[in-house]
Amino acid sequence: MKKAVTTEKAPAAIGPYSQAIDMGEMIFTSGVIPVNPATGAIPEGAAAQAAQALTNLSALLEAAGSSMDRVIKTTVFIKEMDDFGTINEVYAKFFTGVFPARSCVEAARLPKDVLIEIEAIAEK
Repeated sequence: MKKAVTTEKAPAAIGPYSQAIDMGEMIFTSGVIPVNPATGAIPEGAAAQAAQALTNLSALLEAAGSSMDRVIKTTVFIKEMDDFGTINEVYAKFFTGVFPARSCVEAARLPKDVLIEIEAIAEK
């Protein structure tokens, strides 16, 4: 049975969707953007936005009973493929051991005009 996961430690859903879905043994997150959930601020630059998005993702996974080290797959949407290297440097700091499988796609425009959005599938 699917169960919605919500937390105030990650940006609230801005549409008719759940922050994440708990399917028992698996967690599926929606795309997480780099909005500071406490202030609503969006940091400037690809590195700062990647760090905030990944911090938000980590908080969401923890609320779901999982963690970054249990992530199996991520999909990363970025505004500029030129930021790929910078985002990779930040991304690598948030995962330990075996990195999750990943897709990275350049997107013409992301919600709130951010530079990155990331979603994940994780074990619980």
